[in-house]
This record gives sequence, structure tokens and C-alpha cells, in this order.
Amino acid sequence: MARVERWVPGLRTMREYRRSWLASDLIAGLVLTALLVPVGMGYAQAAGLPPITGLYATIVPLVAYAAFGPSRVMVLGPDSSLAAVIAAVILPLGGDDPETAVALAGALAILTGLIIMVAGIARLGFVTELLSRPVQLGYLYGIAVTILVGQLPRLCGFSIEGRGLLTEIRDFAQGVADGQVNRASLAVGVTGIVVILVLRRLWRTVPGVMVAVLVGIAAVALFDLDQEGVQVLGVLPEGLPIFAFPAVELADLGALFSGALGIALVAVADTTVLSQSLAAQRDETVDPNQELRALGAANLAAGFFQGFAISSSASRTPVAVAAGARSQLTPLVGAVAIALLLVAAPGALRNLPLPMLAAIVITAALGLIDAPAVRRLYQVRRSEFVLWLAAFLGVALLGVLVGIFVAILLSLADFVRRAWRPHDAVLGREDELKGYHDIDRHPSARRIPGLLLYRFDAPLFFANAGYFRRRVRELVADATHPVRWVVVAAEPITDVDTSAADSLQQLLGELRQANVTLAFAEVKGPVKDRLQRYGLFDAIGPDRFFPTIGTAVNGYIDATGTTWVDWEERPDPTAPGSSGADGSRVAAPDRPTPNPPG
Repeated sequence: MARVERWVPGLRTMREYRRSWLASDLIAGLVLTALLVPVGMGYAQAAGLPPITGLYATIVPLVAYAAFGPSRVMVLGPDSSLAAVIAAVILPLGGDDPETAVALAGALAILTGLIIMVAGIARLGFVTELLSRPVQLGYLYGIAVTILVGQLPRLCGFSIEGRGLLTEIRDFAQGVADGQVNRASLAVGVTGIVVILVLRRLWRTVPGVMVAVLVGIAAVALFDLDQEGVQVLGVLPEGLPIFAFPAVELADLGALFSGALGIALVAVADTTVLSQSLAAQRDETVDPNQELRALGAANLAAGFFQGFAISSSASRTPVAVAAGARSQLTPLVGAVAIALLLVAAPGALRNLPLPMLAAIVITAALGLIDAPAVRRLYQVRRSEFVLWLAAFLGVALLGVLVGIFVAILLSLADFVRRAWRPHDAVLGREDELKGYHDIDRHPSARRIPGLLLYRFDAPLFFANAGYFRRRVRELVADATHPVRWVVVAAEPITDVDTSAADSLQQLLGELRQANVTLAFAEVKGPVKDRLQRYGLFDAIGPDRFFPTIGTAVNGYIDATGTTWVDWEERPDPTAPGSSGADGSRVAAPDRPTPNPPG
């Protein structure tokens, strides 16, 4: 059963469902319906398709994701970022004819679903591991700002042509300056924002979004606001989707497949980032591979039921969360409600004012903003604050795909930067403190005469190998007393690549010319295996690899006869020597200190 639930998480949701969630899910589903209908129809028209296909591309994918989706609150459906791509693919192939356009869009959705499904089965969801918390926060901020700016014209009762944040800001400002603001529309929208925010703050048990919808419908009916220029949803088209295999020409499959690759890339990036970001915000865990499989299944379902390619919704998902969604029952209720409207009551929502929908989306977008988390990034780690800022500006100004790509590249560059010049330390022995410690943090720590204990806190690879070699040579040259052994405390070194192996070989030769022995302590097994393959293990000498720093100190004392009195066990003058609690031997103070070559 567990294996089946891993592939069909909806079964697990059914098994774990709590009765206390039911009212919240039902209300959130009805609220979501009011938003799904106009958005679906609008994006269908933007894609060059009949408006009803937008509702089909909403109903069926929601049902599919409820069964296969790992996220409890994700909402899938038509997306603005895909609409233009769909239109660009199908129109040159004869999409001017509505029947042909529907068939081409269906085939495009099926190909998109197959590509994403294969990616999920191949377990390519690991790429989401590159999405650090600052990148996720930046994504949510970018989406929130994009949503807010995009909804402002609708809130004010007019439309703009611009695409992209800066263009939309410019066009909105121009529209306001030209007097295009409809005061009645603005009043409805502002009323909706106030109602939702006040109820959210003072009476959280009252579904503010549902109240706002009812207030909007009532206001239109009572005051004839549609006569004042307030745009309303209107009567819906009728009919339910039916299963049909899209009939397209074989010659069109090449163009459709190339378009499907682009759509799949955008949909995967959008969905996985939103899913992981929401999961982190809600302290949940989402399987990225199952997310891909669910997205693929949803696109396949849309293609076979007269819909078109879909993705996650960064605007409708926050609305569902803000309305109180607790599980995938919320979008499932939305799908069923749309189906009932199409069959039984296509005019039920005709008086729903569009500015009220804009108010709902705006208040939901505000919920994506986590100011304390960003403030904490600024306070505790400025480099990660910069990553947040890059992801935020990238998503807001360049779009989701490019913005996330830039943020991931910056994350990797920051990781390489830290590994390129990592923290390192010379170690000494602090009295009354176990172990060996950084002498910069413990200035009173004693160094063992003639022994350089050096810790390098990163893997050794091409970018930092030369730095490691120079640091060792500098420390040997700058030592107060002649260095006879260099022991590298290698526990933090998790890998050694071929470039680093060459640098180690050069360092080994240079130290031997200076009569200095190179040794290692706490080398991990896989790293030791690599050194053996490189031939370095034998070149350095098997007896120069020690399991702990303490045994390395013992090896140094045995080889050089150096006098060293450890704090843990001060030697008894009557005893020739004793052993310290950390494993390092303590030489008697009257033991002569020979000076053999290292």
C-alpha cells in the first residue's frame, strides 16, 4: 500500500483526511471556483482557443493532480506564461480554425505531458535541490510583486497591453494619468481588500474571501454597478469535456514536439519552484519526482479532454491557501463546481465583479511575502540576502525561468566562492579543553614544537588546490621554530580531484626538499581510495596516514623524539612517560630532544 501511495498520494490524503478540514476545504473550493472560471477562459483566448477549452483545461487537470499530486495545496491550470507559447505553436499550423486549434493544442498538451512524465520517472527532480531557501524566498517575492502589479489595472477597471513588470508599471501609470480609472470598480476592489484583510486579522474563523465574493455579487445586483462600467463575469458557456484523441497531421508533430519541450521546461521550472517554496513555507516535504509525474499526468489528461498545456498557478494557489485550503479536496471541489455550473447554472456567477477577483488575488499575493525571513537573512548572512535579492529581481524583471536560472547560477557561484577560499586553521592544544583547536580562536593554545597541525575546511579541487599548497608553504616558512612535520587534519576534506592531486604531489616534493614530512590525519575512506588511485597514498607513505590527530601527534613524537607535555596527564617524574586521554603520548620532561631529519 505504501508503494501505491507513493505514486498516488491522493490515496494517502484520503486515509489521513481529518473531518475538521472539511468545512475549510469546501469553502476554499467554492471561493477558488470564482477565480478559476474567468482566469481559465481568459488564458484560453490568449492562447487562440475557444474560451470553454480554458474551463476544460482547468477541470480535468485539477482532478488528475488531486490523485497524483504530492502537494496538499497546489492548484494547476492554464497559465499566462504558457498561453503565448501555445498560440505561437498552433497558429502557424492552421490554428485559425477553432476545431483544428483545439486538436493541435490537445496534441501539444499530450506531448508536453509525456516529456514531463518521462522526466519524473527518470527521477530528474533532483534539480530542485539547487533551490536554496533564499532562492525560494526570492521566487515567492518576485511572484508576489508580479501578481500585485498585474492586478492593479483590473482593480481600477481598465486593461493594459504591456507584458513584464516594468512595462506593466509604465502602462498602469499611463492609464491612471489618462483618467482610465473607473471609480466604481476601484471602490469594489478596495472594499474587497479591506473586507478580506480585516476579517483575516480580527475574525480568522470567518472566510473573508467568500464574504468578499458575496459582497461583490450583492453590490452589482443592488446598485447596477455593471451599468457604471464595472466588468462582471457574465454567463458561462455550456457543456462538459469528453475524451477524444487529438487528430493532427504527422507532418505537424515535429513543430509540436519542439514547442512541447519549451512548454515542459517552463512548466517544470514554475511548478517545482512553487511546490518546494510553498512546502518550505508550510513546513512540509514534497517529493520533486512525484511532482513531475503529477504535472505530466495533468497535462496528459488536459490533452485527452479537449484542453491545452497547463502548469502550476502562482496566483490561484495562494488564493486557495488564503481561503483556508487544507488538502487537495479544495481544487477538487473547484473542478466539480465548474462542471456543475457548465451543466446546471451557467449564469450563477454572472454578477461577480472582476475587480473583486483582483482584490482576492492581491490579498493572496500579500501572503507570499515573508518580511521577517528576509530581514533575518540580511542580519545573519549578507551573501544569502544577495541571493534572495537576485532571485526576487530576476523573477520579477526577467520572468520565472530566467530569474530562477540566474539565482541558481549565483547560488552555485557562491558555493564555489566559499570552497575556493575556505576557512583554514593552525591547530594547537588548549589546557583544560579536549581536542586540538584553532589558535586564532584560542590564542593561549600551545603548539607542539616542530609540528604544524593544519586544517583545511573544504574539498580539495582545481579552484583551491593552488591556494592550499601556497598556504602550507607560507605557514612552514613563517613558523617561529623549524617545522619538521606537517600534519593535515583532513576530516573536512571530502574529495580530492586530479588537479588537487597534482598540487599535493608538488607540495610533497617541495616539503621533502626542505626535510619536512607530510602526513594526514582523519582522512575519510573514499578520499583515501582516491589518493590510492592517484598513486599519492604510496608516495606519501601508508605509515603517514593516521586515524586521529592524537595518533598523528604520537607518530610525530615517536619519529622525532620531541618532548611534549600534555595538560591532561602531567608526567610523573618517576615515570618515563605516560599517555594522554586524547590518545597522544606525553614525553617525560627530562627526555632529550634529538633533531633527526623529518
